[in-house]
Amino acid sequence: MLDAYLKEYLYYLKVTKNLAKNTIVSYERDLQDYLQFIKKNYEFKDYNKITSEHIKNYLKSLSRKDIMASSITRKISSIHSFHKYLSNENLVDIDVSEKLKKPKTKKTLPTVLNIQEITAIINQTYIENEPLDLRNRALLELAYGSGLRVSELLNLSIADLHLNKGLVSVIGKGNKERIVPLGEEAIQALRDYIVKARIKLNPKSQNTLFVNKFGESLSRIGFYKIVQTLADKAKIQKKISPHTFRHTFATHMLENGANLKSVQELLGHEDIMTTENYTHVSKAHLKNIYNEAHPRADGKEENK
Repeated sequence: MLDAYLKEYLYYLKVTKNLAKNTIVSYERDLQDYLQFIKKNYEFKDYNKITSEHIKNYLKSLSRKDIMASSITRKISSIHSFHKYLSNENLVDIDVSEKLKKPKTKKTLPTVLNIQEITAIINQTYIENEPLDLRNRALLELAYGSGLRVSELLNLSIADLHLNKGLVSVIGKGNKERIVPLGEEAIQALRDYIVKARIKLNPKSQNTLFVNKFGESLSRIGFYKIVQTLADKAKIQKKISPHTFRHTFATHMLENGANLKSVQELLGHEDIMTTENYTHVSKAHLKNIYNEAHPRADGKEENK
């Protein structure tokens, strides 16, 4: 399990973070060394068993090897980023690296799509109406229409859907349940998938909502590949991932008048400061629109 999640994380760095190959190789080298220490000394197979003390012991072992301080700082950053990913994806109960002293990193705003780009991607699922097309349509309509985390989407069961009421029940971080409303597009796409397509994929579980072409639960990497393929077909130039749909949902809600507290509840954020990050995205988006549209923006027209 440790190695499987590391593989998914490296794929996330490549697709979502759009990091350079050399940077990803550095992350991989750091984390393989860290996990090798964990496996050798504690024989853990479950990330939930790792504590901050285990991480501190690993860092002490590095100090005894006379490794340069800059290298240790980089390793701390790699470990923190990895555990934060595991926590955000609901793969562990808590982020045990959170209290570690970590180097400051430059914050970057998440990629957000505009409505034309979202529509262009989803429209790719209408070209043909094969079972996988209907599944992809339901998956993307639900992702954009609800703002669920990737792990929440992929862990949904059919019983979690209440389509007649326009609601979906979600088990989020910390095993907390929340109810999220669904729009008409998502409801219709889900109905079409469940009635017309899911049975043709020969699902191995009667409960799992989203399955792959083999009838097994759709994986994170499978979801990434679906998004990448459809975005390429739609000729989207931005580097996007399944997480982009959650970012876009939150930003579009705020741009269209939703209050911060409501968006916080819909996203399942414990801290409203996390939700506030999307106000910065929204402001950046509006500034771009202004710069593109106003004659005197960015020195388009010199003062006379």
